[in-house]
Amino acid sequence: MTSHQGGDGDGGRFLFAAGLADLALTTCASAWTAARGLLARSDLEDLAAQGKEDLRARGRLALDRVGGDPAHLEILARHARTRGTGGPGA
Repeated sequence: MTSHQGGDGDGGRFLFAAGLADLALTTCASAWTAARGLLARSDLEDLAAQGKEDLRARGRLALDRVGGDPAHLEILARHARTRGTGGPGA
């Protein structure tokens, strides 16, 4: 097996590192494109506020999961109801 084909030697490590670097660059490029798209939005402030609320809801769910208190779906239903997205009958 040659060093390009990826054995356990230095060639395999090099290919692994090169693949990891390529993945990182591709991910960074995608993230940059997404960030540029976000900055071009006119509703950026509303989007940020919604993201903040969603993160708070996730935090509540995570703490409840650890504490074992209320049911997760019940918390989601309460959160949706307070945001006005509870669906029919909300």
